[in-house]
Amino acid sequence: MKFFNSKALTLCALVTLPVAVYAQNGANPNGSGANAISTVVSFLNIAPDSRSGAMGDAGVALSPDVNANYWNPAKLAFLENNHDLSLSYSPWLRQLVPDVSLAYLSYAHKIDERNSLGLSLRYFNLGSIQLIDQQQVDQGTYRPSEFSLDGSFARKFGNNLSLGLTLRYIYSNYSNGSFGGSSAIQSNAGHAVSAGVSMYYTKPYGNNAIFSFGTNISNIGSKISYSDVGPSYFLPANLKIGAANTWLLDDVNKFTVTFDINKLLVPTPRFDSNGNRISDDGVSVPSGIFKSFGDAPGGFSEEFKEITFSPGAEYWYNDLFALRAGYFYENPAKGGRHYATMGLGVKYDVFKFDFSYLAASQKNSPLANTLRFTLSASFGGTTNADKK
Repeated sequence: MKFFNSKALTLCALVTLPVAVYAQNGANPNGSGANAISTVVSFLNIAPDSRSGAMGDAGVALSPDVNANYWNPAKLAFLENNHDLSLSYSPWLRQLVPDVSLAYLSYAHKIDERNSLGLSLRYFNLGSIQLIDQQQVDQGTYRPSEFSLDGSFARKFGNNLSLGLTLRYIYSNYSNGSFGGSSAIQSNAGHAVSAGVSMYYTKPYGNNAIFSFGTNISNIGSKISYSDVGPSYFLPANLKIGAANTWLLDDVNKFTVTFDINKLLVPTPRFDSNGNRISDDGVSVPSGIFKSFGDAPGGFSEEFKEITFSPGAEYWYNDLFALRAGYFYENPAKGGRHYATMGLGVKYDVFKFDFSYLAASQKNSPLANTLRFTLSASFGGTTNADKK
């Protein structure tokens, strides 16, 4: 990816507002438009796996799999195998740039019938960026990147309820040092830690149906900064709530519908009379979370617009072959992402392969034709799951 601009704008992009590299194309790194609530390290809220990616980015209440590490770590307590491993990969924003990608590695271990551990690594490659100053002098190239490392613990409470706790380390590096010649500003990699809490409830009812409900609050942690003298930014603290219902139609056919809602727990941006954004440096993280439920200038109606919606459906035949579809909706006044998704899954022995395709509704959407690929495996038997 090439970035041609002056030193001042380069500094702004790399030190003051990293998402400006993508905002110049009218999109944030998560694919939202320039009018979305912007945060740094927004890669943390990009759906990483193909199963949920094919269902409109819904996954909080789906039946448990190893990618619960992202969607709802509390679900890990309901896994049946001793060990589960998954690797996902997605070329990202290919309508804008050719070399950006997201990779996700997820692992889960069932300690005993009630307790499970999860680990995951998320890596966001922002491609190769070439810097040229206002005199068109080549300032070199570098490859900015971000990653997060998670550890989760989940425990069952009874047969239907589980709770989860997640700790996360975040690393974000948009620059390779200082820029600007003799008046250089030193830019640093950003570091942060965060925590999350989650809940999952599932219960059979009737003759052949299962209802599930889940919630996940993630990225509650320290602010992140990219220079010794620059501002600090909120992490993309996030609330996910979802419900799902599965019907066991017969011995080989199973059908699930699910619905998720999602809201960022960060303050709504404020602007002065000249249209300049007002700094929120004086707002603490806890205060920002509480403010996020009632600080929109337009009141409740605008707060409601900050919620995204994800309905999805999944059909399984004999637990060997799956078809999936879904839809994602974000209000046009708050980013404007809306797209249909579809995909399939195939299981062979202990291995599963999942694929998803995103068909954006908007013209020239940076997310159009996004593909996701996931390969996963379950091994070690189910002896721990059978212990009482």
